[in-house]
Amino acid sequence: MTNSIQKLRAQSRICLWIVIIGLTLSGLTAFPMESEIAFLVRYSEVFPVALQTWLLQVYEGIRHTNHLYPFMSYGTDWLAFAHIMLAVLFIGPLRDPIKNKWVIEFGILCCICIIPLALIAGNFRQIPIFWQLIDCSFGLFGVIPLLLCHKKGRKIEILEAK
Repeated sequence: MTNSIQKLRAQSRICLWIVIIGLTLSGLTAFPMESEIAFLVRYSEVFPVALQTWLLQVYEGIRHTNHLYPFMSYGTDWLAFAHIMLAVLFIGPLRDPIKNKWVIEFGILCCICIIPLALIAGNFRQIPIFWQLIDCSFGLFGVIPLLLCHKKGRKIEILEAK
């Protein structure tokens, strides 16, 4: 294996680790949602008033729902699980980004689909536009390392074909 291929593979792994860590953290932080929002509300004076109001409303909704209907958080548990399993999925391209390029392409598609989902569902669920844009940013920040990884994978394919 040439030095340039090794370098491209190393750069590809860095991009994939960013995605894996991001998905894992997203999954792990979905479990203690009520505690996390309570923390943000407690220290919300650093945020703009609109965000303070929104965080308090979200906290009250989660707290009330968890108190009366704790089974509703089971859906969030599955959301967390899905994020962690998606992180595991990226171990394939971490090992071989060429053979498993479909996983990278799937990830790119998922990141792109975040934007219409956030804007359409966010509107129906009465999520403030600033929060919808925050949700959209996950797709934007997720797609960047995946596109870089995909580009490096194509270069590896070309170099290995020579």
